[in-house]
This record gives sequence, C-alpha cells and structure tokens, in this order.
Amino acid sequence: MRRRWSILAATLLIFFSAEFRHALAVDNPVFLSFVSHITKQVSVDKQAFVKASTCLSWFYHQLKKPKTPAVEGVAWNPTTSSFREEDCLQYYPGGMDEARNDFAKTQTFLSVSMTVYEFALVADHNDDQSYSVAELQDLFHALSLTYHEGEPSQLSVDTLTSRFDQWYRTKNLDDVMKGMNHLYERGYRVTIRDRAELDQVMK
Repeated sequence: MRRRWSILAATLLIFFSAEFRHALAVDNPVFLSFVSHITKQVSVDKQAFVKASTCLSWFYHQLKKPKTPAVEGVAWNPTTSSFREEDCLQYYPGGMDEARNDFAKTQTFLSVSMTVYEFALVADHNDDQSYSVAELQDLFHALSLTYHEGEPSQLSVDTLTSRFDQWYRTKNLDDVMKGMNHLYERGYRVTIRDRAELDQVMK
C-alpha cells in the first residue's frame, strides 16, 4: 500500500512540475517584449518608406506631366493622406535623386525589420505567443548565443533586442536568414497564424 502511495505521489509531483513549467513558459514575457520591440521599428520604417515611395512617385509624375496639357485631368493623389507638393519638396530638396536614394534606404530597413519580425514569429513553434524553454534554446542557438535556463526574462529580452538592433544598424539580412534557416532545419515553419500576423503588421 505504501509503495502504491509513493508511486502516486511521484506521479503527481511530475505532473504538477510539468504544469508549473508550462505556466512559467506561458507567462514568460520574452516573446511579447521582443515582438513589441520589433513592431515599433516596423511602424517607423513603414512610415518612412511610404513617404519616400509617395514622393518618388510624385517627382516622377511631375517629370512626365506635360508642360501645357490640352485637357486638365483629374487631380493625382498618391495616397489617401496625400502629400502636398511642398511636402515632397521640403522632404527632398534634392528632387527625384534624393527621393530615390531614400526609397532604396527605407526599403532595405523595412526589409530587415520585417524579416526579423518573421524570424521572431517562426521561433514560436506552437503559436502560443510565448517562448518555451526549448524554443528559447533553439532561438538562441540560431543566433549563435547560449541560453541559460532560469535566467531572468529581462536578460533574455535585452539579449534578443540587442541582436535585432545590431542587425538593423548594419542592415544585415544575411545573418537573419542564416538564423531562420537554422530554425527551418529543426522543423520550425511559417504557420498560417504567422502569415496572418505578418499581413496585419504590414497594413
């Protein structure tokens, strides 16, 4: 009888330990903090890209516009929040060339921030909006970093955001893709939910 109680107690201990570890994983703020850091930068990058893209189109339109049109056409509005002529001239006093250079730069920055955002979503293997210990280990390994189980969540957040900032400053898409490929090799994939999140953030 005592042996049966010992087995039952051991089973319950294992069960509750697993439940406790799961609760810790669910409450782990690393995923939300890391994703929030990236999405803030994505928002900034989107605005900068829209400005450059809109003004580049505006300059191109002005270049192609006839000097003395026979018929006045419908007013051209590049976006719903339409930039005024003086806006683009103020943003880009150097004209089309300056707008074109800024378009290329902002496009690159947006590509980096969006790709890292995808990377962060893919690393959440089961789409529970949290990184488990195993997911954090895989994520850190993909970044050529070592994850120490039990370390404070904020330390993990700081490490991940620092790596993102480094990639962003240097416009380093190569290392982002290497990390992504490492996760793919371990069975991680872009899920339907990931795709929906990516589409949502780009709206």
